[in-house]
Amino acid sequence: MTGELDETQIRGIEERVGYYRSLEQRKEEVIRLLDEQGNLTDDLRREIGRAEKLTDVEDIYRPYRPKRKTRASAARERGLAPLAEYLMSFPAAGSAETEAEKYLTEDVPAVEDALQGAMDIIAEDVADDPRARGWVRDYTRRHGYLSVRARDIEQDSVYEMYYQFKEPLSKIPSHRVLAINRGEREEFLQAAVEVDAEAILSWLHKNFVRENSVTADLVKRAAADAYRRLIAPAVEREMRSELTEKASEQAIVVFSKNLRSLLLQPPVRGKMVLGVDPAYRTGCKWAVVDQTGKLLDVGVVYPTPPQQKLREAEKVFTRLIEEQGIEVIAIGNGTASRETEQFAAGLIRKLKRPGLAYVIVSEAGASVYSASKLAIKEFPDLDVSRRSAVSIARRLQDPLAELVKIEPKAVGVGQYQHDVPPKRLDESLSKVVESAVNHVGVDLNTASASLLSYVSGINSSVAENIVRFREENGVFRNRGQLSAVPRLGRKTFEQCAGFLRISGGDNPLDVTPIHPESYALTDRLLESAGCSLDEIGTPSLRGTLSPLNVEETAQKLGAGAPTLRDIIEALLRPGRDPREDLPQPVFRTDVLSIDDLRSGMELKGVVRNVVDFGAFVDIGVKNDGLVHISELSHEFVKNPLDRVAVGDVVTVRVLSVDIQRCRISLSMKK
Repeated sequence: MTGELDETQIRGIEERVGYYRSLEQRKEEVIRLLDEQGNLTDDLRREIGRAEKLTDVEDIYRPYRPKRKTRASAARERGLAPLAEYLMSFPAAGSAETEAEKYLTEDVPAVEDALQGAMDIIAEDVADDPRARGWVRDYTRRHGYLSVRARDIEQDSVYEMYYQFKEPLSKIPSHRVLAINRGEREEFLQAAVEVDAEAILSWLHKNFVRENSVTADLVKRAAADAYRRLIAPAVEREMRSELTEKASEQAIVVFSKNLRSLLLQPPVRGKMVLGVDPAYRTGCKWAVVDQTGKLLDVGVVYPTPPQQKLREAEKVFTRLIEEQGIEVIAIGNGTASRETEQFAAGLIRKLKRPGLAYVIVSEAGASVYSASKLAIKEFPDLDVSRRSAVSIARRLQDPLAELVKIEPKAVGVGQYQHDVPPKRLDESLSKVVESAVNHVGVDLNTASASLLSYVSGINSSVAENIVRFREENGVFRNRGQLSAVPRLGRKTFEQCAGFLRISGGDNPLDVTPIHPESYALTDRLLESAGCSLDEIGTPSLRGTLSPLNVEETAQKLGAGAPTLRDIIEALLRPGRDPREDLPQPVFRTDVLSIDDLRSGMELKGVVRNVVDFGAFVDIGVKNDGLVHISELSHEFVKNPLDRVAVGDVVTVRVLSVDIQRCRISLSMKK
């Protein structure tokens, strides 16, 4: 219907439409306010109509906006407006002082008071002029600097690189803006916008002062006051707000893209998994889950300090590996992960069992899930830490199905996500989760209510109703049965049906992303090609459908070419999971230490986080290494997300190791 626009483009359009609607709403409001004040003219109406930004509308309205008592309003009350008009008439002869004497009263006892009041009025008029404010704002944006200094140069902090720092407003990266903002909040830094004031004053004089006049110097002083007292502080606030807003949006984009990559990590199917939530004092909680994610057993061992009951832990894990047929040990990457990894690697070496390996799994948000109502409902008899072990094991088997149970912002794959507007972050991340779930599709007969609630059109109560219907009536045999689910009406069915899959059901098309409303078209396509539904996914069907001219066939069948192209793709690869095309996680059998690393070593690693300045890669030691943006490629990289994504398996070379600060510098350059 949209000419094959993708969802990112459509969401972009949705956001722009929202902005333009609010712009039009504000224009109407300003016109109404001006009309009520009796200040609306045809010129003002046209000027407001032409405005393309909210700031332009606000600049036009500024001179008419009701103000608190200002120096200018006090001067007007004292009758000094005509004197301000006299100064702005730029007479060639006479004396401003002589003219000012006419306005002396009890409230204005001296000539200096009269002239100062008149200059206050001029200063406010200049500051309220939309053209002046717009020019100063634009000049500051293009030529200004963000200047930062330390509140106490002697104090140690993580913000030391900003203790004497200056960067153009037009070039400062988003992550630095958010870091500086945080440094200010924590009272380590002071930041200000700096710009060449002389250039701005020169423009104001050129546009508001007529030379060779007896009042020119006074108006120049008023214009300088307008800039320093009224315009500059306001523009500085606007610039800081603009930088923060832009940086927040970028942080949300980074978080959203990282979250999508994390959600779409390939599932590790068909393996018995032993999930381990590492800890020191309270021991390592473990959980065994079968190939379907069903919990079989839980417990705790103490291979880490202070207990270090290695022999007992080995005994327990050996029994589980042999009795349950464990193939993978999934270890959470939190506290005591390093020691647990060493224990697992040592056990694997001892057992010499073919195919047995361990893998490090991100446990971000596992504790949030463990304490949630959902986890309590799912495992009422388990304590919080044991639920974490189950979550870690299941994350390996199907990251998407497990991660949707966690509040998206708790997943922690961003930069400065705690410094951005929470509501905007939540909205954006919820859309990402919804997009990922619908991209992959959901098995209607195994999906949890949490997963179903992210399917397009299905809310949490309908998701609960689907699960309840399934429990009471047995598995769904076809998509048509959805109409019997309470509160799942025709419109909801229209939205969700294509994303819900049924394996081994009555209709082979129910396992594909083909929507039921296109089943008749699919039948016509197969009939015209001389094929049947039984051939879906077979090489013979590929041989028949692949050579078809989609445009011509679509015309013949009275369908849209994009729809037909999607149908053909679905028929050739029914039940396809798009995540299967991605590289599997890195399975390890031995462990590395930061002390083992040497400059020039080549290693395989997994991208754990991508930020504006590079990517953090897990290479199997306790700390992730940083591939700086300049080391991602021999070519210029504008945005790290153009090169890598969370979950990517990459080959890296060690550049340097700082053991004292636990920092590892890596390169992806060949």
